[in-house]
Amino acid sequence: MGLRAGAGFQADASDLTQEVMRAVAAVASRLDYDPRKGSFRGWLYTVARNKINDFVAARGRQCPGTGDTGIQAVLEGQAAPQEESLWQEEYQRQLLRWAADRVRGSFDESTWQAFWQLAVEGKSGKEAARALGITVAAAYMAKSRVLARLKDEIHQQLGDDAGL
Repeated sequence: MGLRAGAGFQADASDLTQEVMRAVAAVASRLDYDPRKGSFRGWLYTVARNKINDFVAARGRQCPGTGDTGIQAVLEGQAAPQEESLWQEEYQRQLLRWAADRVRGSFDESTWQAFWQLAVEGKSGKEAARALGITVAAAYMAKSRVLARLKDEIHQQLGDDAGL
C-alpha cells in the first residue's frame, strides 16, 4: 500500500518528513561532504526515497492479507521511473525562484521582463520585443545578461552542487 491522498495522507507526509529529518540530523555531525562522490541533493534524495520505501514496506507488513497475490501493492510501492526526473525538475524550479528573488533588483524592469518573457514564458523574440518596445537583439541580450547573473548567483551560493 503506497501513499494515497486522503484523510491520512497529511499525517503520513508529516511522519515521513520527520523521519527524513531525523536521518539527516543523525549523520550531519559526522558528514564529510565530498562532491566527487555525488551531490548533496542526490544523497538527500536517496535518504528520502529510502525512508518512503521503508514506510511503504512497513505498511505492507501491517495490512491484513486479502487472499490476492499482492502484486498491486508491490507495484504501488515502487518508485515511478520518472520520479527522480520530477524531483530534479522541481529542484530546478525552486532554484530559479530563489535565484530570481535574489538578483531581480539588479536589473531594470524592461531587462527583467525581456528575460522573463523569453526564458520563462517561452515567447518568441519578436513577441517579447514588440511587447516591450525594444529590438529583438536587445531582448536576447537582456535574457543573456540575466541568465548569466542567475548562474553566477547560484554557483556563488551552491558551488558545483547546484546541478546546473
